[in-house]
Amino acid sequence: MKQYEFVAPCHFGTEAVLKREIKDLGYEIVSVEDGKVTFKGDVSAICRCNIFLRTTERILLKIGEFKAETFDELFEGTKALPWEEFVTEDGKFWVTKATSVKSKLFSPTDIQSIMKKAMVDRMKQKYHTDWFKETGVEFPVRVSIMKDKVLVGLDTSGESLHRRGYRKLTSKAPITETLAAALIMLTPWKSDRILVDPFCGSGTIPIEAAMIGANIAPGMNREFLSEKWTHLIPKKLWYEAVEEAEDAIIRDVEMSIQAYDIDGKMVRAARENATNAGVENYIHFQQRAMQDLRHPKKYGFIITNPPYGERIAEKVDMPELYREMGQTFDRLEDWSYFIITGYEEAQKYFGRPADKNRKIYNGMMKTYFYQYMGAKPPKRQ
Repeated sequence: MKQYEFVAPCHFGTEAVLKREIKDLGYEIVSVEDGKVTFKGDVSAICRCNIFLRTTERILLKIGEFKAETFDELFEGTKALPWEEFVTEDGKFWVTKATSVKSKLFSPTDIQSIMKKAMVDRMKQKYHTDWFKETGVEFPVRVSIMKDKVLVGLDTSGESLHRRGYRKLTSKAPITETLAAALIMLTPWKSDRILVDPFCGSGTIPIEAAMIGANIAPGMNREFLSEKWTHLIPKKLWYEAVEEAEDAIIRDVEMSIQAYDIDGKMVRAARENATNAGVENYIHFQQRAMQDLRHPKKYGFIITNPPYGERIAEKVDMPELYREMGQTFDRLEDWSYFIITGYEEAQKYFGRPADKNRKIYNGMMKTYFYQYMGAKPPKRQ
């Protein structure tokens, strides 16, 4: 089967996790750059990666790459790409998003307009027509220009892959499902270890952990734009990918995942979201303040997204919150804690520096993933 290149964007700082996921699916890595991983695969990779990958925002089918410092070069470079191999004659095609960093071409609207004209010009020559109705299947194009290098891809996913479909209700400052999954996968947590999130909000971290533990593919219960590209992807490949995902679920797994929040309304929302995800039986939800956290067992994990103090009025409460967090977590013997926060003074008030600290960009916000490593449990005889 013909090989293509694909680009999988991700949160800055989580590239290593995404690379591992793609390799585990059996695909060859081409490159790893800030915020994206490029890899090779046949068209079945569109189905499998959209359904199985937990930490990417979408899967782009790479159409081509070229250098452009002027709008003429952008036009000619775009026109030279083989659009007719992918876009049907009645297809609706447009540049849905253009980004430019450290490049001479920087106006997104001008980039979008010129590239659309170039695409039409190419398609006119290949389809021998002067008019495109664009009443058929959608083919959204995404382009990124970095240091005058233009990367052009077709968006195979449609709605972002962080939208798993289970999160109907959200907290005030939720993290995305893809980032929650990446955080969990950056830790040594496995399904046979206790996991607690004392600031669970809408339940994203515990739900993603339960899906990882039970090996439930994140894209099983949603649709993707490229399902309609039947000229390129036979329907059979989608059915096979879903069947593969069904067969991979570990239905008899036992997990101890606990989700607490001081806000009872959020606990109810989190429980409902877990039910939507089909993992409610793996998670114990409870309204409880972080300061009341206790656990009799050793070697557990805390993975959590506490308040950052984004609002000025909340900043005055942050020192006390992080001080109490440090004292509360220290009572848990031999536990490991993993905390993502945008609060730069977190370590100071927590009481000790983290063993590891990874910068992760949550959208445009710089956050820190503080990792405090507890003792490993003794090996079973």
